[in-house]
Amino acid sequence: MVAKEMKLSYIDTGITLPIKGQVKSSADLYRILKSVFIMDEVGYREHFYALYFSSSNTFLGYKHVSSGGISGTVADIRIIMQGAILANATLIAICHNHPSGNLTPSVSDIEITQGLSHACKLMDMRLIDHLIISDSSFYSFSDDGRIRKE
Repeated sequence: MVAKEMKLSYIDTGITLPIKGQVKSSADLYRILKSVFIMDEVGYREHFYALYFSSSNTFLGYKHVSSGGISGTVADIRIIMQGAILANATLIAICHNHPSGNLTPSVSDIEITQGLSHACKLMDMRLIDHLIISDSSFYSFSDDGRIRKE
């Protein structure tokens, strides 16, 4: 049997973020997401991203978790948590779009938010928000009181 070494790698995407320092609001998250999200596909197909932050709310990086079709995509909690662990993140925000433009959370959206929040608690991390975005607006689970601010 051959032992395989796992390595962490970061890729410089060359994207200049519209915010420096701490992320303080869902509007700050949305501005970051508009820089990294495949915005020309927001109305076409669903994409899911995770954003990772230090304990001081400093942005560490992001991961494109999945792409799907018109009515959904798969977001695996293990993939999201793996990125957080590898980045030494303590805070996580997640985001996806609804191609329909309807920003109302679905049952699946609520379930992934609850599942990830539970996983974060087990790992001494915290889910700070889940945004559903369109090309011109967003819905924030945190702003709506669906994620506890601690």
